[in-house]
Amino acid sequence: MTAISEFLNKSVNYLLTIGFSDLLDILIVATLIYHAIGLIRKTNSSRVARGIIMILVALWLSGPGLLNLTMFNMFLRKTVELGLIAIVIIFQPELRRVLERVGSSKITDVFLAETAPLSMDSAITQTVLACSDMSKTRTGALIIFERNNRLNDPMSTGTIIGAETTAELLRNIFYPKAPLHDGAAIIREGRIVAAGCMLPLSHNANLSRDLGMRHRAGIGMSEHSDAVVVIVSEETGSISVAIDGMLKRHLSADTFERILRSELIQEEDIMHKRGLAGLLSLVGSLRVRKNEK
Repeated sequence: MTAISEFLNKSVNYLLTIGFSDLLDILIVATLIYHAIGLIRKTNSSRVARGIIMILVALWLSGPGLLNLTMFNMFLRKTVELGLIAIVIIFQPELRRVLERVGSSKITDVFLAETAPLSMDSAITQTVLACSDMSKTRTGALIIFERNNRLNDPMSTGTIIGAETTAELLRNIFYPKAPLHDGAAIIREGRIVAAGCMLPLSHNANLSRDLGMRHRAGIGMSEHSDAVVVIVSEETGSISVAIDGMLKRHLSADTFERILRSELIQEEDIMHKRGLAGLLSLVGSLRVRKNEK
């Protein structure tokens, strides 16, 4: 019992020595690791990442003080030195995507995730209803849910609307004879802010040949931003969602709604933002206690 009490006292005393620069340092490193893990999970680079981890573990085990495999350790060290250049080449698309997002986001968005407003829940419900109806009638549609990256450039190519998201309005926008049906509708914070917007096409040479211009534009938008892009095929009526350059096709209404809610209304994002405030509050309370003593 005494050992536990001493351990707790040492832990509290150690926490009291933490300053603002230490918190900032921890926050930056934790954010980089968090985004790196998320980037690897959302791309096809997970196997490469596992291979790199295995090489680093083998390098540590073969070093002096453990297995003392001198020649093998030297070979691995040379491999790691050359591998730094290879990593930049292998992960070039992912690194470029991250830098583009950092450059187009506000500084606070890099470290803190914004909480989804209550109107987003209604927007998702109305979008699912509209896309289900348009899927039955094979009406082509392209809907973008903006997240942290502002889509002001695509908005400037369309018509500003600024209306509440409803299934009726979405169906009217993408009605085949409507003037805005060829472009994309952009939803920001649960409201349709623009329609008839032009999007950049994806330059991915590995895309299926049966994907039309609407799908390629949706994938291209997801490659250049963190937006969630919804596509309804005019030829087949199938519903697809593009996220981070990856396309999920032929979705049922339930699966479609579940994807939108998991991507746009994430409880972990709320906790991530509240976590920093909680950490700062904890350190402040500890310092108050120290001053009272």
